[in-house]
Amino acid sequence: MSQLLGHNYIGGSRSAAGTVKLQSVDASTGEALPGTFVQATPQEVDAAAKAAAAAYPAYRSLSAERRAQFLDAIADELDALGDDFVAVVCRETALPAARIQGERGRTSGQMRLFAKVLRRGDFYGARIDQALPERKPLPRPDLRQYRIGLGPVAVFGASNFPLAFSTAGGDTASALAAGCPVVFKAHSGHMATAEQVADAIIRAAEKTDMPAGVFNMIYGGGVGEALVKHPAIQAVGFTGSLRGGRALCDMAAARAQPIPVFAEMSSINPVIVLPQALQARSETVARDLTASVVQGCGQFCTNPGLVIGIRSPQFSAFVQQVAGLINDQPAQTMLNAGTLSSYGKGLQKLLAHPGVTHLAGSAQQGNQAQPQLFKADVGLLIDGDEVLQEEIFGPTTVFVEVADQAQLSAALHGLHGQLTATIIGEPGDFEQFGELTPLLEQKVGRILLNGYPTGVEVCDSMVHGGPYPATSDARGTSVGTLAIDRFLRPVCFQNYPDSLLPDPLKNANPLGIQRLVDGQPSREGL
Repeated sequence: MSQLLGHNYIGGSRSAAGTVKLQSVDASTGEALPGTFVQATPQEVDAAAKAAAAAYPAYRSLSAERRAQFLDAIADELDALGDDFVAVVCRETALPAARIQGERGRTSGQMRLFAKVLRRGDFYGARIDQALPERKPLPRPDLRQYRIGLGPVAVFGASNFPLAFSTAGGDTASALAAGCPVVFKAHSGHMATAEQVADAIIRAAEKTDMPAGVFNMIYGGGVGEALVKHPAIQAVGFTGSLRGGRALCDMAAARAQPIPVFAEMSSINPVIVLPQALQARSETVARDLTASVVQGCGQFCTNPGLVIGIRSPQFSAFVQQVAGLINDQPAQTMLNAGTLSSYGKGLQKLLAHPGVTHLAGSAQQGNQAQPQLFKADVGLLIDGDEVLQEEIFGPTTVFVEVADQAQLSAALHGLHGQLTATIIGEPGDFEQFGELTPLLEQKVGRILLNGYPTGVEVCDSMVHGGPYPATSDARGTSVGTLAIDRFLRPVCFQNYPDSLLPDPLKNANPLGIQRLVDGQPSREGL
């Protein structure tokens, strides 16, 4: 592993004009790790945004194949990061080596997935309506549409996924695929990890002859506002807290030129356990649900934070089964001291609320998080009480018991927007509770049957998004190939000669991509 430099990445060079030095720490011990990182000055933030803007014309004009080669090269560089790199990530995050190795594969895999998207060409969204000069009462002009990258994108790293949602994560991958240079704000919780990943991206850029400024990275607290407000930035990608996401949205909306913020922010991911499932396999459901709640110390945006069931002796027994399992779970180290503090504050809100009862879990002590289980009155959910709507980021969940099927629907109507919802049931349950799917479609981005929401497949069909406050824009996703749509916009060409059209719209269809021609899909030339 090369020695950490701790300097900002601007226009293909390193810069350290500031005097504020930052330190990365061991998440388990609090011990300072070797090396310091230099907080970007306002001038360096400006330079990074301008470097991305300068790179944009050349980068967006590259063929999709050239950009695909760049993404493949990034993937190769990520895969080449060895055990010493994994050890650094583990120290900064307290996550186990097996988790980091898997996440490294996911991160390189999504780069290669977006390279495939570029090569198949459907991201262009090419549409052609040929001229109808004889149409009455008015002729139709020749109209052709495709999509281009918005421009430079600011991306903010996530704390809980130091690789897959950070420096070379899904937002960076989809923005680069769209033809948008990136300015990345490194997360303070894993700056050493960010530097090594940024080095890998820069090596890939140099090997594939990408324009300087295609990827930039800055360190520091308080630099995000200047980045979001910079006139060169045309979109923002963010994964983090509701408070942080809302702040970025407000900043972006207040600009002279407002820009979109694609923020993934808060979700409690309800799990609905139906009666026949409890009769058939309550022990299995209890075990699997508990495993999902405590997996990774509950530090997943898809952690099941709410469990709903219909009042019955079987449901009461099920609650006790889960309580026993929660009591048996060991404490775990969280990502950093700030995350542990936030977890403790969230638990205190639940403990202090008169409509909430603590069912299981040891008292918090030391620097590790204790798993917890609570039960809340259904009226809190029906009335929209904020205590049940706020995500508690950690290994805890809240049970809610409803009286009957009608009250179940009423409770779900009270939910805010979510990333996921899960239905645990048997075939007879699905027939009896047929109203759940259309109801949940209005509330969430992904509905699961007989599974658990922790674990997000990176593929064409995945939706990792949902209505507010799960995300700031329910029309997109931060995982899966549809993520590229966030950073594209349509452009229409009217009565352009073939020689001046971009390749995806030329008559001969030189790229061989599927296009919508006069309303019909076609891969043929005109």
